[in-house]
Amino acid sequence: MIVPVNMLLVGQVAPLGEDAVPSGIDKHPVERAVFLRKDGLEGDAQGDRKHHGGADKALHHYAFDHYAAWRMEVGNSPVLHAPGAFGENISTLSMDENTVAIGDIFRFGDAVIEVSQGRQPCWKLNTRFGVSDMAKRVQKSGRTGWYYRVLEEGRVAPGVELRLIDRRSPEWPLRRLWRTLYVDTLNYDELTAMAALPHLPESWRRYASQRLKNRKVEDWSRRLTGKVRAAG
Repeated sequence: MIVPVNMLLVGQVAPLGEDAVPSGIDKHPVERAVFLRKDGLEGDAQGDRKHHGGADKALHHYAFDHYAAWRMEVGNSPVLHAPGAFGENISTLSMDENTVAIGDIFRFGDAVIEVSQGRQPCWKLNTRFGVSDMAKRVQKSGRTGWYYRVLEEGRVAPGVELRLIDRRSPEWPLRRLWRTLYVDTLNYDELTAMAALPHLPESWRRYASQRLKNRKVEDWSRRLTGKVRAAG
C-alpha cells in the first residue's frame, strides 16, 4: 500500500462554540515540511490533553473519501468543503477503515508510524458541525478515522507518500475493531481476541476485559454528548 498524503494539517487551541471550550479541532493545512515528534506534529496542539493527543494519539488520520457521504447525510456544511472537518492531521484518498489494520506500520517521510487505535468521536464534533448528534453519527457509521503512534521521529510534508512496510495484525482491520466495540458489543470471542491484541493501547484492551468481566457495555453518553446520563 502506497498512498500520497494530500494534505497535512495542524491547529492551535482556540475557543469552540458558545461555551468557548478550549479545543484544537480546527486544523489548517501546512505548505512545508514539519517535524513529527513522539507526541505529534510541530505546530499542532490539543485543548484537552487528558482525552486527546499523547503517544498513542500522536496523529489523527481521516479518509477524505468519507466526505461525500457526510455531505449527503448532514448537508453541505461549511466545514466539509475541505479536509480538516474532523480535526484530522492527515487527509488521503484510497485508505479507509476497511483497508487499514491495527499495527500497520508506515514509512512517512523521515518518520515511521504505527496504527494504534480507532478514533472515539466526542461531543466537540456536535459543536463543530452544528449537528446535535454528530458524534453519535460518526460512531454509528464506522467512518471514525484512526490514530498513529510515532515509532521513529522525523520530518514529514504534504504530498509525501505513506508507504506500508509491515502488517502486524492484518486480521484486525479497523472495521473489525469498530464492530466489536460498537455493534456486536458482547461477542465474547471477539472481546477475548481484542483484549489480547498487543498493538492496542492498554486503555482499549481494558474495554474488552471489563466487558468480559462485567457482561455489560460501558456508558458512552458523556463522551458523545458532553453530559452525564441521568440515573434511573
